[in-house]
Amino acid sequence: MEFFRQKTNIDFLGIKKWAALLSLILVLASLSCLYVKGLNWGLDFTGGYEFQLEYQTAPDLNQMNQQLENLGLEHFDLVTFGSTKEIMLSISPKSHFKNIKNNNSQLSQANKANQANQASQSEQSVQDQYKTMVAQAFPSAKILSVNFVGPQVGAELAQRGMLAMLIAVIAIMIYIALRFEMRFAFSAAVALAHDPILILGIFSFLQLKFDLNALAAVLAVIGYSLNDTVVVYDRIRENFRKLRHAPVIEVVNRAINDTLSRTIMTSGLTLLVVLVLFFFGGPSIHGFSLALIIGVIVGTYSSIYVAGALAVMLGLDREALLPAAQKVDDLP
Repeated sequence: MEFFRQKTNIDFLGIKKWAALLSLILVLASLSCLYVKGLNWGLDFTGGYEFQLEYQTAPDLNQMNQQLENLGLEHFDLVTFGSTKEIMLSISPKSHFKNIKNNNSQLSQANKANQANQASQSEQSVQDQYKTMVAQAFPSAKILSVNFVGPQVGAELAQRGMLAMLIAVIAIMIYIALRFEMRFAFSAAVALAHDPILILGIFSFLQLKFDLNALAAVLAVIGYSLNDTVVVYDRIRENFRKLRHAPVIEVVNRAINDTLSRTIMTSGLTLLVVLVLFFFGGPSIHGFSLALIIGVIVGTYSSIYVAGALAVMLGLDREALLPAAQKVDDLP
């Protein structure tokens, strides 16, 4: 099935230098933003309190958000859980009700000699005060459970997530090197690092919540981008055998044009589904769907202008991909 009735002949690599400059600027901007502003870590990474509330009828989330903001609470998440009548309220430890903050400061100065015991009592006191304030803010809600997630668990999850991405990139490099060629492997690794850096940079710039759902989307983008890159690489190798006297740039351009219909249909349909999730899936998966939206767009771009163009810049040639010609023995 083809998206275009006739084969296209677009000179994608004609702007490879400008595309490389654009990618470099975006990556540097993303890294700078991550260094200056950092990520807005979700409760999965920072730790905090989780309240599971139940109503008789579906509540108005906008009104509940306004009630919490009127109480002085800033860093919290309020989403439906299970059904429209069940609400999950997550409160970050860096967010406090006004009166809780004052009570904590007095408690922390009460007795420095018994710091460990005091910390435990303080934690229980804060949890009880949170529970009281939530009950006062939502008197018609039934509090089903209250859970505390420690920051140590969140830090471990963040480390494992970053380690998973690093292992994925290294494993992909080894696979591409064995399947194709080392220059392809390096180009693919740069493209795969390029995509999550831009996603994280956008999340940092907009200060969007980055939780485990968003991390799962970033890992999914790596696999999605790799699939598109491998298809282009495979067509490049095939075209080297067909177009034996064509320049390298022409061969790569032909490969990208040959796979353009497939790329548009795959990326377009995926983007359509993810957009539906973003607009109609509810706030609980906004981070996941937004990361996938960015990843599909950036991943399609990087398969052409990072993975393909970088391999050409590194001196890709047909001898590296085609088997060596066998010598014919003329002896009788």
